[in-house]
Amino acid sequence: MARNTRKSSLEVLVFVAASAVFGAQGAEFRPLVKAGVDFGGDTMVTAVFSDGFTEEVRANDGFYIGGGAVIIDNARNMEYHLTLAYKFASIDGTDGDIEWSRIPLEALAFYRFSHVRLGGGLTYHINPRLEGGGSAGGLDVDFKNALGVVLQADWRVNQMIGVGARYTILEYDAEGAFFGSAKSNGVGVTLSINF
Repeated sequence: MARNTRKSSLEVLVFVAASAVFGAQGAEFRPLVKAGVDFGGDTMVTAVFSDGFTEEVRANDGFYIGGGAVIIDNARNMEYHLTLAYKFASIDGTDGDIEWSRIPLEALAFYRFSHVRLGGGLTYHINPRLEGGGSAGGLDVDFKNALGVVLQADWRVNQMIGVGARYTILEYDAEGAFFGSAKSNGVGVTLSINF
């Protein structure tokens, strides 16, 4: 049952991306790189250090870097981003570490104004995993691939660079020997550069 859900979620994302590409005749295609950091969501894990200090990793937390393509329609009032990135958050201690990682595939559509673009779309998080090493070596939780929504507003610094704010709505479900879910609703800041 879970595999069919994953397949249909990925099919929806591919359909949205293909519709954007094939519906944009006379469009301009450019490579795109992006990076950013997200915050918020449910607490995934809390590390307690020997001095009593604690540090949390939340479901939406993480730095990401990736790339893909930007498509600008012929009228230059719509912009489509199709990207793949690596997103991670970590806690590092002297005797152990914890990492929360996933691979977001995103298909976003924006309406372009002179210096601003507003939009959103779908995000599909592949292979979400929470794992520990050293003294946290017993931590190893896999989550199902998850489909969510991104809302984003960017300031267009120039024709190539955009800086913005985003809000992600997504929920992770544990699989295997573990059960439960974590909401990844939260905010973030993003930077994109197209060439």
